[in-house]
Amino acid sequence: MTAEDYQSGQILLIDKPLHWTSFQVVNKLRWELKQTFKIKNIKVGHAGTLDPLATGLLIICTGKMTKQIDTFQAQIKEYTCTFVLGSTTPSYDLETDINETFSTEHITNKLIEETTKQFIGDIQQYPPVFSAIKKDGKRLYEFARAGEDVEIKARSISIQEFEITNIDALNIDFRVVCSKGTYIRSLAHDFGKALHSGAHLSALRRTKIGDFNVADAITVVDFITSLND
Repeated sequence: MTAEDYQSGQILLIDKPLHWTSFQVVNKLRWELKQTFKIKNIKVGHAGTLDPLATGLLIICTGKMTKQIDTFQAQIKEYTCTFVLGSTTPSYDLETDINETFSTEHITNKLIEETTKQFIGDIQQYPPVFSAIKKDGKRLYEFARAGEDVEIKARSISIQEFEITNIDALNIDFRVVCSKGTYIRSLAHDFGKALHSGAHLSALRRTKIGDFNVADAITVVDFITSLND
C-alpha cells in the first residue's frame, strides 16, 4: 500500500505482544509509517486498550478510518483468560504482588461451574483502582500508586458467555464474551469473592472484537516487515 492508502484510512489487525502498552503499539506503527513513506504526520489510533500484561487483538486505525474508532470500541469482545484461586493482588492481576491469601479447600469443580452463572447477563462491576479511568482529572492508578483512597462507582456491563475451558488445581481457564467497558481483572476478583475465597488474573488474551478475529492479526514485527517488502 501507499502513503495515500494509509492516510485515506486503513484497519490493521495487530496481535499485541506481552508487556507492550497499546499506546506503544500505536506509536511504533505511526513512526514506521512516517519513516517508510517520508511523511510528516499521519493519524493512528487503537480501538480498545489492552493492559501491558494482556496479549491479543488490537484494532489499529489509520488516517480517516480513525473516525470509526468509537464504532469498533462499542462492539462485543471475546477473551480467553486464566484466574488463580486462593489469592488476590491490589491490581487484580500480576502487575502487583499478592496481598492476601484465602482458603480453597471448600472449592469444588461443581461450585466453580455454578458460580459462573452469577456473572452472566447484565451486571454491575467496579473497575480496578489500578486502571486508566479518570477521576477529578487524574488516572485511578495514580491514586492507587500514591496510596490514596478514591471512591469508584460501579458500571453496568453485560457478559454474554462465561465458559470454563480447563481446571488445573488453582488455575482456572475461561472464555468470556462481554460488552465494552468490562474489566476481566475485576471479573477475576469478583469471582474469587463469590467463591468465598479470592482470585486474581494471571493471563489474558483478546481473541475477538465484533467480527474481527485475532487469527487474522499479524505481529508488530510482521507489519514492519511488510512495509519494507
